[in-house]
Amino acid sequence: MQYRELGRTGILVSELCLGTMTFGQQNTEAEGHAQLDLALEHGVNFIDTAELYSIPPRAETYGATETIIGSWLKARGTRDKIVLASKVVGRSQSPWFRPDGEEVRLTPRQIRYALERSLKRLGTDYLDLYQLHWPDRKIGLFGEGGTTFTTVSDADEVPLAETLGVLGDLVAEGKIRHVGLSNETAWGVAKSLACAKEGAPRVSSIQNAYNLINRTFEIGLAEMALREKVSLLAYSPLAQGYLTGKYLNGARPAGARTTLFNRGQRYEKPGVDVAVEAYLTLAREEGIDPVQFALAFVTSRPFVTSNIIGATSVEQLMTALTSVTVQITPELEAKINAIHQVHSNPAP
Repeated sequence: MQYRELGRTGILVSELCLGTMTFGQQNTEAEGHAQLDLALEHGVNFIDTAELYSIPPRAETYGATETIIGSWLKARGTRDKIVLASKVVGRSQSPWFRPDGEEVRLTPRQIRYALERSLKRLGTDYLDLYQLHWPDRKIGLFGEGGTTFTTVSDADEVPLAETLGVLGDLVAEGKIRHVGLSNETAWGVAKSLACAKEGAPRVSSIQNAYNLINRTFEIGLAEMALREKVSLLAYSPLAQGYLTGKYLNGARPAGARTTLFNRGQRYEKPGVDVAVEAYLTLAREEGIDPVQFALAFVTSRPFVTSNIIGATSVEQLMTALTSVTVQITPELEAKINAIHQVHSNPAP
């Protein structure tokens, strides 16, 4: 396991980060603890969660993932061994996030409310990284807008300066150490960095989707990440499991996430199956496990600081953890890019 600096913080995080959104719905507390133990044993020191989790979001499982991580931290006494990241929900009308069904906004009051409850569930008095799960302003999220941006909404927005201002206060109070973004655009990153010049905390990271069938981060954001040292924490490196090939031609294997929850629309767009087939064929020709092939590509990118892996079994997790042994050689990268040239970003 290699370790890389998180933004400009001086904190070194493992090149693989354990994603935990299945804990509390697809995984029990005991299974979550087993995954956390295994990840720690293999050198993972970076754990990512969110107040939203588990996934899919439901009132009855809201906060369940943080609670499971909290019980693991208490049982193992491992808080000082990990870099712990969580997120506050962005603009939403889901009624269970805030008291009395209040619309979620990234206001100072609501951020404080969310953070205090995350800290309580996690059983810690601080977070190493606190991220805005998605912006307050209205933009295409989770692939719904593709790569198209045509207009700016005139809906009211909580200014980024106001949101980042309260995060700065929370840093000063010792409740969070560093600040990150998620599901953001190049404009959002640039605006956030501009706010830092006015006294707001400097954003250290951005957590966006990045995988073989969605390399849109490379269009603008990758240069931003490298030049400004804003770390990409890449989520969905297996494209929600679609890059394993298990959903090809409409297949729905028992127990798989899309089978259970029907939430894979981001990866069910025209051109996805043919692109997945091409990458699977290349992986087999190279004698590489397709899961490890897809993960190793993401981990190898120079603008990726940590690759967020997830699993529902320790066997799946072991496969993901050992993907760090797979090398993406220049020759293999050229073959990957040849496929990408023909099948570019079918699932942005």
